[in-house]
Amino acid sequence: MENKAHLRIIYVLGFLTAIGPFSIDAYIPGFPSIAKDLATDIEHVTLSLTSYFIGISLGQLFYGPIFDRFGRKKPLLAGLFIYMASAIGCAFAPSIYLLIAFRFLLAIGGCVGMVASRAVVRDLFSPHETAKVFSMMMLVMGVAPILAPILGGFIVASAGWRYIFLLLLIVSATMTFVISKYLPETKEADPTISFHPLKLVQGYFSLFRNRTFLVYAVASGAATAALFSYISDSSFVFIQLFGIPEAYFGWIYGVNALALVSASQFNRLWLSRRTSRQVTIVTIVIQFAVSIILAVCVLMNVYYLVIMLLIFFYLFWLGFLNPNTTALALEPFKKNAGTASAMLGSMQMVFGAAASAFVSLFHTGTALPMAAFMMIFSVLGLLAILYDRVMQSRLKLPSAEVE
Repeated sequence: MENKAHLRIIYVLGFLTAIGPFSIDAYIPGFPSIAKDLATDIEHVTLSLTSYFIGISLGQLFYGPIFDRFGRKKPLLAGLFIYMASAIGCAFAPSIYLLIAFRFLLAIGGCVGMVASRAVVRDLFSPHETAKVFSMMMLVMGVAPILAPILGGFIVASAGWRYIFLLLLIVSATMTFVISKYLPETKEADPTISFHPLKLVQGYFSLFRNRTFLVYAVASGAATAALFSYISDSSFVFIQLFGIPEAYFGWIYGVNALALVSASQFNRLWLSRRTSRQVTIVTIVIQFAVSIILAVCVLMNVYYLVIMLLIFFYLFWLGFLNPNTTALALEPFKKNAGTASAMLGSMQMVFGAAASAFVSLFHTGTALPMAAFMMIFSVLGLLAILYDRVMQSRLKLPSAEVE
């Protein structure tokens, strides 16, 4: 396949993966309107977000073996049809409970792109190239958290919250057409893969016997958890503690998202001179150092602009971790890349949900819980990667590729 065709596939996969986060960020500005329209409170509306996260976590595990058994394209299109039907259900939901249910189904359909994109990249590219490809995809995926809240707020103000889901329907229908036309099948169907429940469980648990997957899945999960620690408390910290007007919050959020995206592009340049393992160890050490400085500054009540700058730098270095840890976690797998991709994505969401819960549980009315958990998850990621370095030096062997 020519490089031009590869480039087209990469951008298609980037937009496909962006559907998941776009479905979260776009409708959050509509929470007050949803509560008013459906005669409920914000707490119940928030459950629709919770159900979405549960759906993403479970849905990825559901798709993994399906992608390995039936190939990539047909299950991907089936998942997008589920997403489109669920978007219609959300748009016309007459009660909060039906909205919660349809949001769960929306996640089941939406997460298909997250699993498929990682598996397709592993199918088409060598282990060293995958980190560069994930960095290129981040350029597209990074648009979602920047534009989604702004676009969602505009739609809520001008047309109403239900039209957000009609927009999601249009976006997913467009992606379905593009994928059916431009995305080739990258893996032959494999009828030898069993759907017996015991075999499925054994298949997932076998992933954890591979040291490379375990180490970098934990590191990737820790990076996701650090990001969610920031996301879950950022509005409180910036608006209520730092006194930043709500109108400016979206712009600050966007600038910090830009830090993640720009880092992923620098990552591509760095990988032309270093391996993913080398880039990962350097960035996790720097990120850990920044997290300590951030926590100390929060404890000392340092001027808020300094704290905001440290958060920006923290997120910048975080942007190097996701492409590299994802590539390294999937490196040992070729035949069962779908299963490995599904477990990796599910672990990321579980880590992220746990981080959000911890920050909320230990809320003190200060920025300390956010900073503390950003530091804690940096430590966890650092320990995982150092463990891999120690084991590699003892064995003096690279991790072997497995099925």
